[in-house]
Amino acid sequence: MENTQDLKENRLADAWAELQSHADRGNPLQADAYRLAFADPEFLLRRETRGIRFQLEMLKPDVEQVAQGIENTIVVFGSARFPAPEQAEAALKLARESGDAQAMALAERHVRNAHYYEQARLFGRMVATHCKNRPPAEQLFICTGGGPGIMEAANRGAHEMNMPTVGLNIALPHEQSSNPYVTPSLSFKFHYFALRKMHFMMRAKALVAFPGGFGTLDELFEVITLVQTRKAKPVPIILFGSDYWKRLLNFDVLIEEGAISPEDLKLFEYVDDPQVAWDAIKTFYQL
Repeated sequence: MENTQDLKENRLADAWAELQSHADRGNPLQADAYRLAFADPEFLLRRETRGIRFQLEMLKPDVEQVAQGIENTIVVFGSARFPAPEQAEAALKLARESGDAQAMALAERHVRNAHYYEQARLFGRMVATHCKNRPPAEQLFICTGGGPGIMEAANRGAHEMNMPTVGLNIALPHEQSSNPYVTPSLSFKFHYFALRKMHFMMRAKALVAFPGGFGTLDELFEVITLVQTRKAKPVPIILFGSDYWKRLLNFDVLIEEGAISPEDLKLFEYVDDPQVAWDAIKTFYQL
C-alpha cells in the first residue's frame, strides 16, 4: 500500500496533469468549481487573488536564489536599446550601403552609444574575475533586468568568466525575453514591477546605473529614495557616464530650491571607467 506522502504527491500530479491535457488538446479551460484552487488558473488570475500572486512573485525568486547560493549581488541598470559594438558597426555598414540618411543617423547614434555596452561588459568581467575564487559568503553576482542592451552586456561579462548571473525580467506588452547570458536557473519573469524592484534591492550590495531611459530612472530613484529615507542600508550608487547623467539631471536645482539637502548628493557618485566603478565598490566594502 502506498504511504500518505505518495498519495499526496499523486493527487498534486493529477491536478497538473488535467491542465496539461487541456493544453495538449488545445481545449479552452472552462471554469470548474471542483478543480483544486492552486491548480485553477482562472481562480488565481482573479482580482481577489492578487495578494496571492504578490506572495508567489516574492517567494519563487527568493527560494531559488537561496538554493543556488545567490546572497549578494551588484545590480546593473541601463538602456535596453544600446547594442553591442559589433552589432552597431554592422548596422552602420548596411545603412551606408542603403544611402538612407535617416537610417545612417540612427546607426551612427547606436555606434556612439555602443561603447557603454562594452564598458558594462568589462565591468561584469571585473566583478566576476574578483569573485570567482572567493568563498561563497564573499561572492558578488551580477544581477540585471535580464533584457538586451546594457543588461545583456553586464550579464555577458560575468558569463564569460563562467560565473552565474541573475536576470529579473518583466512581462511587457511587447514580448521581451531574457538575454542569452543569464543563467537559465536564475532567469526570473515578473508581472509586477513592485515585486521586481524589491528583489533588486533584497540582495543588492551596489547599484551601477548606466545611461538609460524611463525604466532606468525609475529604478535609480527608487534606490536613492530608499537609502535617503533609511528604508535601506547605504550601498554604493554609481552613475556611469558623467556627461550623460549631468546633462540629463541637474541635481543642483533640487538643492537651490530646498527640495533635498546638500549632503544628499553624497548618496551617489559619477564615474566614467569600469575599473573606477569597481574600485569604488571595493573601497566601500574594503574588499
